[in-house]
Amino acid sequence: MQLDLSGRHALVCGASQGIGRASAIELAQLGATVTLLSRSTEALEELAGRLPRAHRQEHGWQAVDMLDTARLQGVVTDIAAADPVHILVNNTGGPPGGPAHTADPAAFEAAFRQHLIAGQAMVQALLPGMRQANYGRIVNVISTSVKEPIANLGVSNTVRAAVAAWAKTLSGELAAEGITVNNVLPGYTRTGRLDSLLSAQATASGRSENDIARDLMATIPARRFGEPAEVAAVIAFLCTPAAAYVNGVSIAVDGGRTRTLS
Repeated sequence: MQLDLSGRHALVCGASQGIGRASAIELAQLGATVTLLSRSTEALEELAGRLPRAHRQEHGWQAVDMLDTARLQGVVTDIAAADPVHILVNNTGGPPGGPAHTADPAAFEAAFRQHLIAGQAMVQALLPGMRQANYGRIVNVISTSVKEPIANLGVSNTVRAAVAAWAKTLSGELAAEGITVNNVLPGYTRTGRLDSLLSAQATASGRSENDIARDLMATIPARRFGEPAEVAAVIAFLCTPAAAYVNGVSIAVDGGRTRTLS
């Protein structure tokens, strides 16, 4: 199985923690040179210094806010101009919880900009390098809510579905050029995002976070939360030559929690 990413350049968003951080590590272990993106300068600098370099990669990082579309596109364009990018892991933090019907319209607008508009800006900046190499891997880290909406995540459910539809459309447009577009849908995973959701539910219900966590785990056939590295392993595989014929799919990594067949 061809899993070697030596000579490939990966841009990993949301890389300062959680699934983004774990994905950067996995890709570097497979030989890719990795550029890290997030808002946290200190965390990025620390991770860049710790990434594997068995293939003599020179990893880098840039601090940028995904909501600042103009600066994001400029930063990504400069990164690709210096060293063409072949892999994009489009990953960013989820919107705050709450029902859809009470959400301020501005919350939908901000989430749309942070997730879909940011992705579009990056893809447009990176496509020339992918086309030249006849090799591109775009992996969007979304949510199982694109298959089954999650209660009390109204804004997130809405925007994640839009990203999934955008990705499916891109997958058909770009496949003939050696570029695949896929989505990974994490279930409940031990990240800061899960911690914040548990805290919010505890505050709203008056119950303990442990009780809420136990109830959530009871809905998962595996009876546990996932680890960031388990999600990152699937992301990394989709970026390899071995996954060249996997295109336009949304893969749940959730311990079996999602009940739908497709």
